Amino acid sequence: MKHPFFDNKKLLYYYGLFWLIIGVANSLVQYLWYGTELSAAFLSALSFFVLYPVLGGSIWFIIKYNSLEEKDLLWVMLYHLIGASILNGIWIYLTFILTKIIAPAQLQELYETLPGKLFSGYVLYVIYVLFFYSINYYQSLKEKIQKESELKSLIREAELSALKSQINPHFLFNSLNSIASLTISSPEKAQEMVINLSRFMRYSLQHDQDETVSLKDELENIKLYLSIEKVRFGRKLNPVFNIEESCQGVQIPNMILQPLFENAIKYGVYEATEPVSITTNCKSEKGHVAICIENDYDGESVRNRGEGIGLRNIRQRLELIYGSAELLRINDQKTSFKVELLLPKTIPA
Repeated sequence: MKHPFFDNKKLLYYYGLFWLIIGVANSLVQYLWYGTELSAAFLSALSFFVLYPVLGGSIWFIIKYNSLEEKDLLWVMLYHLIGASILNGIWIYLTFILTKIIAPAQLQELYETLPGKLFSGYVLYVIYVLFFYSINYYQSLKEKIQKESELKSLIREAELSALKSQINPHFLFNSLNSIASLTISSPEKAQEMVINLSRFMRYSLQHDQDETVSLKDELENIKLYLSIEKVRFGRKLNPVFNIEESCQGVQIPNMILQPLFENAIKYGVYEATEPVSITTNCKSEKGHVAICIENDYDGESVRNRGEGIGLRNIRQRLELIYGSAELLRINDQKTSFKVELLLPKTIPA
């Protein structure tokens, strides 16, 4: 931790300006009000409001290396007593030299007022100690807040990475199982799935370190995912997209939509005997975009459908990124399942 005067030039400027104004004002009061000789008034102001402030800056180092949090209070008080005695000794010695140079006639008066001057020196030392302790506390608090902010950012990144890692393998394992089955029943479809899966994973790895992507890119990746699943489900899977042009460029968290389509496949298409439409609507509203994904499902086949891992992950990611988990809305009508995302157009930094 640097000396606050070296680290903050503005503080040094105000510090010097404060003592200069006090010194000039004190000299004028002594000269005009009390009739003190100008040289004596100047010498007194020079000693108290120039010399001592210069020497007082060194008190910071005593405070820096004698923290109240690290050392016993009695030891800290002893260090300050020794420091105050040494500082005042140097101050008095330099004051005698200045008096001898500027106003030798004042030497006798200085000897007579020496006890009072020493007492004033200790009082000034206490004021400086309080001043520097306040600065030290402020700087420590500022550093602590900054470190906590950095730590929260690291934790946030780690949590987001953990949530993403829970989403990607789920789809990968399902796809590999499908490919394994198709290699026997339909090698051509298996080859198509391998190619599409390779493209899908390339996108996933490419954007793994990115926080956001455009909605257009995310939907292109979703369409690639659905094409992979369509090889397996054929006519049973019917994706429909109604996307306003103004939504295309909006930045959204990457891979945030993937679990919603996985759920629609798992609960809607997998158990169905008739074609199931997965309808995606997106419209731009003031300050946010509304994304709605809806699919029909057989309520008799899918019982006790709750909020699975995918939806929980989305809710947690939204809370980490936007500070709110209420951006995800679920509407289960027992024959259709609708998920709405209300995403702000601007992602917090």
